[in-house]
Amino acid sequence: MSEAQDLRKRSKRRYGGGHRSKKYKGSRELEVGMQGVLITCNMNERKCTAEAFNLLNEYADQLYGPENFKEPEESSSEEEDDEDVEAALKKEVKQLKASSGKRQRRFQAMDSGANNVIFIKTKNLDPEKLVHHILSDLHITKKNKSRVILRMLPVSGTCKAFQEDMDKYLSVFLEPWFKAPNQGSYQIAFKARNSSHNKRDDIIKALAGLVGKMNPKNKVDLTTPELTIIVEVIKSVCCVSVVRDYTLYRKYNLQEVAKEEGPKDGKQGEVTTNQEEIKLNQEEKDGKQEEIKSNQEEKDGKQEEIKSNQEEKDGKQEEIKSNQEEKDGKQEEIKSNQEEKDGKQEEGKDAPKTDREGKREEEK
Repeated sequence: MSEAQDLRKRSKRRYGGGHRSKKYKGSRELEVGMQGVLITCNMNERKCTAEAFNLLNEYADQLYGPENFKEPEESSSEEEDDEDVEAALKKEVKQLKASSGKRQRRFQAMDSGANNVIFIKTKNLDPEKLVHHILSDLHITKKNKSRVILRMLPVSGTCKAFQEDMDKYLSVFLEPWFKAPNQGSYQIAFKARNSSHNKRDDIIKALAGLVGKMNPKNKVDLTTPELTIIVEVIKSVCCVSVVRDYTLYRKYNLQEVAKEEGPKDGKQGEVTTNQEEIKLNQEEKDGKQEEIKSNQEEKDGKQEEIKSNQEEKDGKQEEIKSNQEEKDGKQEEIKSNQEEKDGKQEEGKDAPKTDREGKREEEK
């Protein structure tokens, strides 16, 4: 290895150049059609992924039992001898398919497409049921089982993150909860990452209209809703789920729900969560007011600029008018001089004629 190559290699190890490029090497990305769990963290995604696997497997074992990694039993040589070649080949193919199916884990880490967010793809289980089970246990025991995981959001369905695709998908996805005779109070929790074409107000308005059409008895409740529709958009993928106890479990924040100073009963929890919701709404309102104020100042600045430009324009028009008047004055002066000149010429013309008439009179 040359000295230059050795230097580059050491530089990559020192500053993490090689590690970053291999972060998701060989892994798949979050795609339409997947189910799983969306997990947010604070900077340390690798440690977050390890914590997530431990936590999900612990509680999945409680609900669904441990994973079975046994390989399918191979046929004995004697049995194979009794079968013809074609039957043996078919059996081998069947065994290979079964083997590959069993090797696929029920939890697989995917590239979410956003920083500080990981996506764990699930197989053969209900993400909402599993996450609710985790939060319920943490809420009761007040035992914090994670250091870097913040929020854990189930993803029961995914679709393309475009309004037309979302409307079509959600009109079917939401039926089990909101289509008559089903009904309930609800709120919508929307978040977009690395997506510029999804406006929060537009999505919420369209989604609320869709739920209202399913059953007019469905009512919005921003304090203690029975159900929360979670919509998380990352790039071009929309992740959705409908969850219970969203406010009670502190917006599915594992750190908050496990705090000892948290709510002791349901009512106190509702009050605390409502206060946080009010605070967040107030901060959002203040942010919008600040934006409105900034826009107004920008508008006033533009109006002042327009006014200044108008005054400048009026000044130029006044100058043009003054120049025109000066020009008209000069033209009037020229006209007056011309008339005076014409008068003198007329006077000069009349004088010789009078002299001739005088001479004629003398001759007579």
